[in-house]
Amino acid sequence: MSADRPRPLVAGNWKMHGLKSSVQVLHALAVGYPPELKAKVDLLVCPPATLIHAFALQAHGSDIAIGAQDAHAEASGAYTGNVSAEMLADLGATHVIVGHSERRAYHRETDAEVRAKAEAARRAGLTAIVCVGETREERESERALDVVRAQMRGSVPEGMDASRLMIAYEPVWAIGTGLTPTPADVAEVHTLIREEAGTLVGAAEQGRVRILYGGSVKPANAKELLAVENVDGALVGGASLVATDFLGIARAYLD
Repeated sequence: MSADRPRPLVAGNWKMHGLKSSVQVLHALAVGYPPELKAKVDLLVCPPATLIHAFALQAHGSDIAIGAQDAHAEASGAYTGNVSAEMLADLGATHVIVGHSERRAYHRETDAEVRAKAEAARRAGLTAIVCVGETREERESERALDVVRAQMRGSVPEGMDASRLMIAYEPVWAIGTGLTPTPADVAEVHTLIREEAGTLVGAAEQGRVRILYGGSVKPANAKELLAVENVDGALVGGASLVATDFLGIARAYLD
């Protein structure tokens, strides 16, 4: 890793998994996160909203950050079943994922809605992890770069503080499938994201924006993927539910 690259981060998206007993996994992560690993990489765990407070309490003093998987755009109001960014911060979250492909697909979230949620994260003092990525059809029709560029421009608010913004590239066709793009494909998209970030946060700050790769990241492929240019960490799905697997991905930075 070059000196001018952002400090890497490995984030776990637990999706709709986890009960109160799952705090044991977070304990195992804290035990397996020694000083030599802390010196190389930051860790973030995003459990379901039901577990954020318990996880934040358990993570206290461990240097493991706790985040959320979504936030409503408004601070409060008559929005039954929704949770605001301010509520997430009150629970102890420091980050929030917005625009995940599953939210875009299953809840029909538009770029404009994702942008509003990123604005909400900024308002509440949270770091927004804005997700972008193409489908298999878009990849096969050679439209991946155009799709990601459009999502960046539509989903990321201008003027964001670079230290409070992350972009996660998650090719939709690679999530949970065991498939991954080639390192060259990842490098191409991450280079585009870095360039687009420059127009949103300013050329002087674009290098500070962390760009994560997400999509079937495992201990077996982590070293290769995390070494790609402009990859500043990973957004991990299923492997983040198992402490040894999640730590195995993070330990790629020790080699």
